Amino acid sequence: MQRQISEAIATFMLVFIGTGAATVNELTGELTHVGVALSFGLIVTAMIYATGDISGAHMNPAVTIGFAFSGRFLWKDVSGYIIAQAIGAMIASATLRLLFMESEFLGVTEPRGALLQTLVLEAILTFILMFVILCVSDGSKEKGIMAGVAIGSIIALEAMMGGPITGASMNPARSLSPAILTGRMDTLWLYIVGPILGSMLAVPVYQAMMAASNDKNAKEK
Repeated sequence: MQRQISEAIATFMLVFIGTGAATVNELTGELTHVGVALSFGLIVTAMIYATGDISGAHMNPAVTIGFAFSGRFLWKDVSGYIIAQAIGAMIASATLRLLFMESEFLGVTEPRGALLQTLVLEAILTFILMFVILCVSDGSKEKGIMAGVAIGSIIALEAMMGGPITGASMNPARSLSPAILTGRMDTLWLYIVGPILGSMLAVPVYQAMMAASNDKNAKEK
């Protein structure tokens, strides 16, 4: 239960700060797209250092599923993590709704272009994110003092690149709660299927890379 509470708190903070920044920018225009992207990256970095030792600081159903698919996380614990992440995200969006009643979007993610473009881009962005996470993590937790910086940085960079086109969600929980609170759920499936697909595809690629590296090291010895 401690781990699920940690995931709920970390996901609340991610959605509150990240989509909160998007909401403030919607209303004032002062943060800019770059500011919103940095907000997402920095809060993820902070939460990894704050809660990583407790729950692994997944904050993302796609990441949790990716870890389980890689064998680093028990499948029986996946549902508990995803429920906790969804609850944390919903409380964050509900809080933002109370604070910013005039907001139309609450940081919702919606396609700017074709649906297929959004699906593929979300899958690729999450593929890159999960690949980086696998490289800097030990089991289902990040390792080393720079792991949080690496993961937060890739999220900020991907948000800068993909944000204007898809919203650069890479996270079903992050997209779910604003969509529900604003009633904009027509394209929500893109932000569930795309990230989960991308996360799972990253696993065999990472494993193949590590297998090749291990074979090379074995031959050198």
